[in-house]
Amino acid sequence: MFNGSCLCGDVQFQVEGEFEQFFLCHCEHCQKDTGSAHAATLFSSTAQINWLSGAASIKEFNLPGTRHVKGFCQRCGSALPTVQMNGRLLAVPAGSLDSDVTIRPNAHIFYGSRSNWDHDLNSIEQFQNFPIAE
Repeated sequence: MFNGSCLCGDVQFQVEGEFEQFFLCHCEHCQKDTGSAHAATLFSSTAQINWLSGAASIKEFNLPGTRHVKGFCQRCGSALPTVQMNGRLLAVPAGSLDSDVTIRPNAHIFYGSRSNWDHDLNSIEQFQNFPIAE
């Protein structure tokens, strides 16, 4: 059982079951809808999602002409799970989970589409908190 929520806390959910895949997707669509280098998404063909609260706040955007779907909270914009492929696939943004994820990413996908600045990031300085004092 995995618990999850959006940033504002309006939407809360539980996922019952296991994830089969965990992909870091670098496609141009995932870069745009996350505002980051890649999306980190867990996939399951057997797990079930139970919306505990805020189901009315959930919106979906289906990018025309593609299989790209983004679920999000209309209040805070946080990425949320979607049921895809006519109910055969549950896609869960890893960052939406409040529970620890036990599966490690299986692969980078659409790696050839990664941003030009998404290289050798382990070599840059690392901070435990925001590095600029208030």
